Amino acid sequence: MMLRPIVVGLDGSRESLCAADWAAREAARRGLPLRLVHAWEGMPKDEEPVSLPELKVPQSRARTILRGAVDRVRAQSPQVRPTAAPIRRRPTEALVAEADSAELLVLGSQGFGGLGGLLAGSVAMAVVARARRPVVLVRAGFDAVDEHVPNGDGQTSAGTAHRPVALALDLTHDCHALLDFAFGAARYRNAPLHVVYAWRLPHAHAHADTAGEHDVASRDAEWALDSVLDPWRDKHPDVTVHAEAEDTRPVHAVLRAAEHAGLLVLGRETRRGAAGGHTGHVTRMAIQHVGCPIAVVAHE
Repeated sequence: MMLRPIVVGLDGSRESLCAADWAAREAARRGLPLRLVHAWEGMPKDEEPVSLPELKVPQSRARTILRGAVDRVRAQSPQVRPTAAPIRRRPTEALVAEADSAELLVLGSQGFGGLGGLLAGSVAMAVVARARRPVVLVRAGFDAVDEHVPNGDGQTSAGTAHRPVALALDLTHDCHALLDFAFGAARYRNAPLHVVYAWRLPHAHAHADTAGEHDVASRDAEWALDSVLDPWRDKHPDVTVHAEAEDTRPVHAVLRAAEHAGLLVLGRETRRGAAGGHTGHVTRMAIQHVGCPIAVVAHE
């Protein structure tokens, strides 16, 4: 069976280079091939004669970006053998298509409103909203040592245990794809999995018999979360799971869970028959504020 590759979309920005670094480490952890791509509409084919200088620029830029990324990956992760290819399509369409045949797609992220590379802004968000496979967004400056907990002196170290994988669940949706990805990520890292589920009393009950109703709702939420997690705990007994059902807004729970995480896993609702896709408020806020890599997994 042919292995699905981890694919990285490159645009030459610091964010996309950090994405390539992260993807190389992930490929090594998973034993998967790594594919580096640069997409730009209008690039002539390699065999096409080019007379106008302005047509040579995107072709030369693509070669430079891909060659530099390949050399960087080989130097930092010698056990990984990357392949690289220019794609002559608009970046969003090209990357969504690449994601379809990938184990996961990795892009640089700058949150919103930054002045960085093309893929760090609107293209990355458009791809996240449309891709059916998991997409991981990596910020500039997130290095290998940042995946690990500080050492005894409080200093960063690549020799310590991995930081937890944080997973935010919305139990109103089918969580199978998120749980499968998050448990796998924790297992590959030999890291604990921190699961958060944010719940609130219905507005009509928020001010009524608060103590009694709140206790009942809290127990129900904990039971619901454990009911979802128990089959996965049985399937992955080697993964240590810390689960919290919190009476709070989802954004608050996600941001707190991500503070000490090495990877945050969030869901994205798919919409059948709709043009494009949808990225929810919680995911958008996380992309804006969270510093660790964020895996966005589509679910029904």
